[in-house]
Amino acid sequence: MKLPLSILLLVAVACIVQAQDFDVTRIQKHIKTLSDDKLEGRGTGTEGEKKAAAYIEAQFKKLKLEPKGDNNSYLQGFTFKGGAHGEGADGKANNIAAYLDNGAATTIIIGAHYDHLGIGEQSGSLEANSKGMIHNGADDNASGVAGVIELATYFTKNKVKEKNNFLFLCFSGEEMGLFGSKYLADHSPVDLGTVNYMINMDMIGRLDPQTKTLLVHGTGTSPVWETLVRGFETENIKIKTDSSGVGPSDHTSFYLKNLPVLHFFTGSHSDYHKPSDDYEKINYKGEAEVLKLIAKIIESPQTQDKLAFLTTKTKQTGTRSAFKVTMGVMPSYSSSAVGLQVDGVTEGKPAQKAGIKAGDIITQLGEYEIKDVYGYMDALGKFEKGQTVQAKVKRGEELLTLSITF
Repeated sequence: MKLPLSILLLVAVACIVQAQDFDVTRIQKHIKTLSDDKLEGRGTGTEGEKKAAAYIEAQFKKLKLEPKGDNNSYLQGFTFKGGAHGEGADGKANNIAAYLDNGAATTIIIGAHYDHLGIGEQSGSLEANSKGMIHNGADDNASGVAGVIELATYFTKNKVKEKNNFLFLCFSGEEMGLFGSKYLADHSPVDLGTVNYMINMDMIGRLDPQTKTLLVHGTGTSPVWETLVRGFETENIKIKTDSSGVGPSDHTSFYLKNLPVLHFFTGSHSDYHKPSDDYEKINYKGEAEVLKLIAKIIESPQTQDKLAFLTTKTKQTGTRSAFKVTMGVMPSYSSSAVGLQVDGVTEGKPAQKAGIKAGDIITQLGEYEIKDVYGYMDALGKFEKGQTVQAKVKRGEELLTLSITF
């Protein structure tokens, strides 16, 4: 039967609208599965995390995505030091990497971390006497992983062939210090020179139904981001932006490789890093709206060709630190050097003004000896704004003394 043109047009429009929707039921299934007690909080390198990895792999296999891990698998292994301060035994964990090849010259990275705090044995819990308590991490970060899976589904089934390839990544070791994303950025399965930009999702499951505020970090990392992102604000999502490419999540590892990044975050809440971060508290419709917005950004004509990269100044977000002062350095959480190894330096901050460079190892601040990142944090809490102290810095074989003014 031949249908009238008007009906055919209506059907076409309906298909387009449907393609822009994300399945709330599937999102709920992913988050509920990943935050189940059986996974015991997905601690880095644990059996529970391996079960989570197997679930994610199964989703990628269903979509027939190309494996981009080790030995033609989806898993990319890396080692880490256990213990609250890196003093424990060596452990092994896995990133998960899957690729959608559209035959394009450039690739978009879409990522999230799938590890969490386990049963309180790997530090980071904000619950008193938390050892032995399962931290399910439904929002942090089963919500982000669900986003990766659903965006992979969307772009795999999209009838329009995109002008970019896609590398879908799920990182381990984020809660211990961005271990997995840093390793992957240093051992990327695709040439980082061909990467267009990186999208990171960490805690996107608790969109406030009243304020409807979505925080988007990294809008200063490319000239197009700020105006473009704000242009997608709707009555369902109000957008608040932050320009910095550096923050306490995995996008930082890619920003430090001079790639434009965007990090999506629906905000902190009273269940953050506590056993009470469970799937019943997720705003599933809100997450679907967030994913819809991300898809629109990726499909925008302004993001198809390779974006220009900009360095940014860091803003204090106040979400994970309460120091009176800042140096403006990105610590290496995975370095085995004695001292604080610097992965990145923020322009205009005290460290950069004092002459500290990426790769330097800070061994002393004022009277306080620095042996690791935790000693650095302890020392930083002792200083006041306006105070000047001497910093001892190792640069290769050279030992320097630099003046830091906070």
